Amino acid sequence: QVQLVESGGGLVQAGDSLRLSCAASQGTFSGRAMGWFRQAPGKEREVVASISWSAGSISYADSASGRFSISRDNAKNTVYLEMNSLRPEDTAVYYCAAGKGPYNSRSREAYDCWGQGTQVTVSS
Repeated sequence: QVQLVESGGGLVQAGDSLRLSCAASQGTFSGRAMGWFRQAPGKEREVVASISWSAGSISYADSASGRFSISRDNAKNTVYLEMNSLRPEDTAVYYCAAGKGPYNSRSREAYDCWGQGTQVTVSS
């Protein structure tokens, strides 16, 4: 079973940047796409960005495009989410997820292992 641990969240001001990290248990990161999702209070969990196992395919939600950047280091079993120009509407719990296979997807159903989440709060 893949275990995922997110870190890097916090309280920032609008316009600031944050870098989230997600470390996966050794030996279970391999061959899987990875995704970052977020869930704000009272809202459904939504995809933010996803990256294929090879990093050859990357996808962003419209709200993240141009501001966020997803990357992965397969040697370190870690996926990152660089977030710039943060806005109050980016406030949410951010989750990383491991895909069922190597191809990235925007669908929650394509992911079968989730971290516990890290809180990101952006003040205006």
